[in-house]
Parts: sequence; structure tokens; C-alpha cells
Amino acid sequence: MTAPTVLAADRLELGEGIRWTDGRAVLTDILTGRLLAAPADPGAPLALITRLPCPLGAVAPVEGSPGHWIAAAGTGICRIDPAGGVDWIARPEDGAPVAMRMNDGVADPHGRFWAGSMAYDTTEDAGSLYRLDREGRVTRVLRNVTIPNGPAFTADGTVMYLADSARGIIRRYPVDPVGGDPGTPEPFVTLGSGSPDGMTTDIEGCLWTAVWGTGQVHRYRPDGSLDRIVDLPAGQPAGLCLGGPDGRTLLVTSAHIGLPVPSPLDGAVFAVRVDVPGVPAAPYRPAVPAVPASADRADTP
Repeated sequence: MTAPTVLAADRLELGEGIRWTDGRAVLTDILTGRLLAAPADPGAPLALITRLPCPLGAVAPVEGSPGHWIAAAGTGICRIDPAGGVDWIARPEDGAPVAMRMNDGVADPHGRFWAGSMAYDTTEDAGSLYRLDREGRVTRVLRNVTIPNGPAFTADGTVMYLADSARGIIRRYPVDPVGGDPGTPEPFVTLGSGSPDGMTTDIEGCLWTAVWGTGQVHRYRPDGSLDRIVDLPAGQPAGLCLGGPDGRTLLVTSAHIGLPVPSPLDGAVFAVRVDVPGVPAAPYRPAVPAVPASADRADTP
């Protein structure tokens, strides 16, 4: 494992949602609504892909449609085209009792897209987890999450890890591979300090998580034991993925939001070489024909 290097000249307000796809790293600066790409030259700024007039939490590429993205944005889930046009699939958090926004999200190995919501003021239990099926249906599958981050999936898509950052806990859920419904969760890791944030898995089935407030990234074995800690020169690591040509580059976003006196590297994007590779970001795989609809099936506490 190498020392962290800085990937671009920019400093992000709330860097999140980093994914390795199509041979490059893409990421979001949530509250500015920007989708960005890491530059080939580490001294160059991040390249703007598009900017939305609302918060942008995370994206997944759309299989078979280059330049198209499924996004957790604003109060719901949308499709972004190569020109930056937005087609809203569902906005389930419109009209919520408190002001809400989407946060992190990811596509699973079966081609579905999952995204969490949270209150701007982090109202306890206001958040939910939503699933966009391949057929275009958006379903609320979990309620009563305060700040959902992740999720992350095992390679076969039958296990989902979801962080509730405000509670310092990562839970592990069995997932029905056919219908995509999550089963009864079990606690996986509870942190003594800091908050679990963005997550990803590697080919050994270990879970990596950024730990907000500690300047660290942790790797956990499948049994929940801590395998290693990566120290970063930024206090608020937020999103991460494994990428690079061989999948062995740990890419980590960070944030300077809320810091009274940010350090020079708060908000930077970092790269660290590791031993065990991950896999490129899974795409959203739309079924043909798509039948847009929405549902609310959040029966799980």
C-alpha cells in the first residue's frame, strides 16, 4: 500500500459518489450539483461533465447508452443525457414533512439502482432507501434511516451493506437476487469514533468504508473484523471506490463543508495503491420495454 497522492487541483465542498467507469473516475460535489471527471494530469482541475440545478448525490452509467447516467438527485431519481438534459423518473421526497435531498447511490450487480435520501437538517429517521428496478419502477424499500450511505454489494448481489452514518453503524442485509427485496438486517460494524460514509467491496469480499471525521478509510473482512486503516491528510473522507486499469487504486473523495478552518487538503480527491482489486462500477441495465411506475413498499423498520 502506497502513501496517498492528490488526484486533482480542486477542493470539493462535499465530494461524494466516486465511481470507476469507462476507464475513468467520475464523482459528484453534492450540494453544487456537479458531476465531475478526474483529470489525467493530477495538477489539472476536475473536468465538468454536467451540472444540475439541485443536489447530485451519485450516478451510475446506463448500459448500452454512452454518456447517459441514472442519478440520485434533488428529491428523487432521474436520467441524465449527454447534453445534460434531465428526465425525472420519480421524485418520492417531494412534499415530505421536512426538506429532503438524495444522498449516495449505486447500481447493483443485477442492474438495479439504489439510492438513499436524508433531511437537510439530518432529522432523525427521516431518510429512506429507494430501488429503481430495471423496468423503471421506483420502490421505497427501507424507512427510518437518518443519513444513508452506500449501499455496497457483494459480487453476486446477494448481500447489501448500508451505513446509517448518523448512528455510526453499517448493517448487512440479505438481498433476494430475483426480486431485489432486502431481508432482515444484522449489525456488521459499529464505529467507536467517526461516521461510516461511502463504501465499496473488493474481490475478496472485504468492505472498504470512508470514515467521516477521522481522516481514515477502513477495510473490514467479511466477518466484520478490521483488517487495515488508511490515513489521509483530510479530516472528512466521504466517498470511495476501487479503480484504475488494474482495479488496485483506492480513490477517495473528501469535503471541507462545516470546517471552520479547512486544511489545504480538505476537499481533495486522493489515490492510494492497494493490494486487492475491486471491479468497475456496475451499470444500470434498463429492461426493454421500460414501464415507469412508482410504489411505496417500505414495510421494514
